[in-house]
Amino acid sequence: MPASPLDSGLFAGLFGDPELAAHFSDRATLDTMLQVEAALAAAQAAEGMIPAEAAAEIAYAAATARIDPAALSAGTARDGVPVPALLAALRADLGEEAAGRLHWGATSQDIVDTALMLRLRAALTLIERRLAALTATLGDLAAAHADTPLAGRSYGQAAVPTSFGAVVAGWGWPLLAHAERLEGLRTRLLRASLGGAVGTLSAMQGRGAAVRARFAAALGLQDPGHGWHSSREGLAELAGWSCGVTVALGRIGEDLWLMAQSGVAEIGLAGGSSSTMPQKVNPVAPSLLVALARAAVALESGLQGAALHRQSRDGTAWFTEWLLLPQLMLGAGRALAAAQEMLAGLAPDPVQMEANMEGDLGLIHAEALVFTLALQMPRPAAQAAVADLCAEARASAMPLRQLAAQRFPHLPPLRADLGEAPAEARRFADAARQPAG
Repeated sequence: MPASPLDSGLFAGLFGDPELAAHFSDRATLDTMLQVEAALAAAQAAEGMIPAEAAAEIAYAAATARIDPAALSAGTARDGVPVPALLAALRADLGEEAAGRLHWGATSQDIVDTALMLRLRAALTLIERRLAALTATLGDLAAAHADTPLAGRSYGQAAVPTSFGAVVAGWGWPLLAHAERLEGLRTRLLRASLGGAVGTLSAMQGRGAAVRARFAAALGLQDPGHGWHSSREGLAELAGWSCGVTVALGRIGEDLWLMAQSGVAEIGLAGGSSSTMPQKVNPVAPSLLVALARAAVALESGLQGAALHRQSRDGTAWFTEWLLLPQLMLGAGRALAAAQEMLAGLAPDPVQMEANMEGDLGLIHAEALVFTLALQMPRPAAQAAVADLCAEARASAMPLRQLAAQRFPHLPPLRADLGEAPAEARRFADAARQPAG
């Protein structure tokens, strides 16, 4: 088993997400750090802190640098951050004046955190697109099965009738809520970091705030108006949001896993085969969604702990973010892609759904019978009468519907009352089809 199945060649098809992983690669990390250094130099030149010629030379060197990430490994191990080694490599391509002005008054954390924001912005755009596509697919599925009867289950037991469309809506509403929260999250998260050694920007001769504003604007990031080296609430919120999305997808996986199991068979899935049992179609995609959700809970917990930074800067907490955040983001992205792939191969079986609902002697209609009788007698008496009928049905193997007709011939025949389920499914379908924002 590789150290991380998320970027394993062997497990790439199961856990991998190369499109999203590109934003967390060594190459993307170096490229965005170089972009940040160029933006910093340009902002400082605009404020008269460094010569314009030096800023232009820095920008050209950053844009054309072809630095091998492996060449920075020893320096990163020594310094605990790749920036000093990166600066040394970049200075080799600069003249004396520009080399001296490079990274003026900034600290390594400014560069790494701002570069991370650029990569998170791209990653969130991709995730948002997948989330919108998935909710639209769920909306179509909910609309198509708004009136498809299904046993509503609680505690693993048949409770009252619902519809498959309403169950799908239950999967989709949390995802719509997460999509709605994303815009606010972006505003609070995607901020430039420029604070210098301990957040004071003391090396920028009183022009630090103006430089930070220009720096943020050039990169298309928010200017927080202050340093945030030890204030990680934006990343903590991102961790919670990513975990929430992945857990919502895990809930879909749990339900479909149960609906696909032998003896239930309410849906068909494109699944995996067994090495020895030719009859099996294993629910691989639902299992993947559940596993990713469980992993997300653990990762998110670790990231919330990493939000506790000591003093003005804290390498320990920072390193923890590096270890956990990419895995959490990649898991969320992979879960969205896997859910979309799974739903494309989903085959609901309405006939089996209805057969299961009416199975177990039709006891699923017991609650409806109680409330019908309660219109004619005190509800406790109605409850007791139906409880007796349920016990008799189990003892005699006679369906509840038949016993009710014998005991209460004046009542209308029991039928599957779906209540608000069809309307709920259609409300979700309408909401899922609304343009984002």
